[in-house]
Amino acid sequence: MNEITVSADRSHLEDVQRFIETELEPVNCPIKIRMQIALAVEEIFVNISDYAYHPGIGFVTIRSTIQKDKPAITIQFRDQGKPYNPLKKIDADITLNAEDRTIGGLGILLVKKTMDSVRYDYQDGTNILTIEKILK
Repeated sequence: MNEITVSADRSHLEDVQRFIETELEPVNCPIKIRMQIALAVEEIFVNISDYAYHPGIGFVTIRSTIQKDKPAITIQFRDQGKPYNPLKKIDADITLNAEDRTIGGLGILLVKKTMDSVRYDYQDGTNILTIEKILK
């Protein structure tokens, strides 16, 4: 397992994306899957940056584990911001016209639809959101 800890601030999104790309380099991950992972990581990191510590700024730790036997990647986001389980949010109704939809929810829906597993835990004052993607 490798990890990076950065301020939960959008200015560190590129650092987080580079960390995940570096993790994926040795496993010959297809470009479509890389893009899905990059979008999911961006969505989760931006939401933590915008909401977890608002109006302040805290830290987020991103842990990555490559499982070569599957092959798969597990990415875990850990922050001590406000407790929030995004998986409890009702999925956005994408059958409605854009003007009839409520604002928000499309990003986590994208994460849920593109990742093979998404889990949330709250332990000892820490939000833990874990995503997993099979790399083939």
